Amino acid sequence: MAVDKDGTPVTYTVESGDVEAVVAERLCAWPTFASMNHGRDIHPGQVLWLTPPKTPWVPYYAPDDTPEGIQQIPYQRAIESAGRAVDAGDVDAVRTIWNGTLKEMFSSQDTIAAIQKVVDAGDLDALRQLFS
Repeated sequence: MAVDKDGTPVTYTVESGDVEAVVAERLCAWPTFASMNHGRDIHPGQVLWLTPPKTPWVPYYAPDDTPEGIQQIPYQRAIESAGRAVDAGDVDAVRTIWNGTLKEMFSSQDTIAAIQKVVDAGDLDALRQLFS
């Protein structure tokens, strides 16, 4: 578990046998736990957020400002793919997924610019906050 300078838990790395609801309850991260982490399943080695990230927010479910006609399942698949790429340390794959798929699913130019800045920087910790 990683903590901030005040000792507040910020992330938790999933261990074998962990169950999302149990982890969330044990770390007092319920009910926002699922919305802060991009995925339906957890797996050993995955880094889970316990507090909201300091980077722009990329929701697991389609953004509130999503353009009309964007379908939920392709959006979630792209988010999950970006998360797996981040976990693998593959910054180029994250950039490809963002620029080729996800970016067009947002309509707020401010949000797009903020996310693009993080993606272009290629900082894995910041990318993990966006997509994992």
